Amino acid sequence: MFVLPIRFERSPRLHPMLSEVAHPVGTRVVVQGKRGPEVATVRGEPGERQAQERYGMVLHAATPADLERWADLHRQGEDLKWLLRARARERGLPVKLVAVEFTLDESLVTVSYSADERIELSSLIGEVRAHTRARVNFAAVGPREQAQMIGTLGACGRENCSSNHLQEFAPVSIRMARDQQLPLNPEKLSGPCGRLLCCLQFEHVQYQELLRELPRKNARVCHEGSGACGKVTKLHPLTGRVDVYTDQGLLQDVPASELRRAPETPERGAKGQKGSA
Repeated sequence: MFVLPIRFERSPRLHPMLSEVAHPVGTRVVVQGKRGPEVATVRGEPGERQAQERYGMVLHAATPADLERWADLHRQGEDLKWLLRARARERGLPVKLVAVEFTLDESLVTVSYSADERIELSSLIGEVRAHTRARVNFAAVGPREQAQMIGTLGACGRENCSSNHLQEFAPVSIRMARDQQLPLNPEKLSGPCGRLLCCLQFEHVQYQELLRELPRKNARVCHEGSGACGKVTKLHPLTGRVDVYTDQGLLQDVPASELRRAPETPERGAKGQKGSA
């Protein structure tokens, strides 16, 4: 028994599935997943079976009849999606219908939707059942899952990471943007989904390591060569340099290796206490 990495159409995530045949990469296969039989694609070489992993099953290589039926069900799902969108608008439902997907045996139809608040969609079940006898399942998806399923272009001009290669959605914070010295502009830091860019996490660990070699922003430092002291105003982690605003009113770009911590000046309160004594 082989373990093959399988990819479904609307997600880049790889699902390990058991197969009696080591199908080549790129082979369209029929698999038995959580929802039922579906058509997917082999996306990697056979791997090792893990004891505690739960696996689906590759039933067989997809035949021309399977692929023709799968394409027909995809067209039906697209038509039904646009119909449900129109009915939702007519009824004033604040919801976005993202995708309508059938299983290969047409026993289940999954309607994926996005909404800002909890919403009752039972009024749309009748619309679905008027076109299919399949069991209906409504599945709520978040902004990132929505962008993953639809697919779009990122700010880099390439396909967004969530629909291209991401295997899971890791937490992303504004701290990551600060560590990378990026302008805190929501329009530039947000992806097509409206959330913080997933790619902010890709190099964050490397930036954290580089920042450990630099003084903190607003720290007082002195240059070993010139002896000029001032305050750190900006960090350049990739080049190992910092901007220092000197006490003489000059802005200097200097290597962090040539800086040392400025000597602490006695506090005024301590001076007064010493004089009164």
